[in-house]
Amino acid sequence: MIENQKFRPAQVIGPLGEPLTLDDLPPRNTKRWVVRRKAEVVAAVNGGLLTLEEVLDRYALTLEEFASWQRAVDRSGMQGLRVTRIQHYRDLYERQFKY
Repeated sequence: MIENQKFRPAQVIGPLGEPLTLDDLPPRNTKRWVVRRKAEVVAAVNGGLLTLEEVLDRYALTLEEFASWQRAVDRSGMQGLRVTRIQHYRDLYERQFKY
């Protein structure tokens, strides 16, 4: 019955290539989301350290907000999470698929 047990790693690779554990994640009461913190949360979900539901509950995020972070990382890496550059990366991504 090992197949039915959920496997949760003790650590995953963080956005900067360093090991990331539950203790390394931003605190639950985080209000200021800088690029590194967003990328750490996305890496935690992608690596299986936390589930999507746990992240939404832990940080009081909406599904849309987290999904936008995940999309930004997938498309443009950590730079895509910069609030000041969202429109630039969105335009760049749309141009790539236009032609």
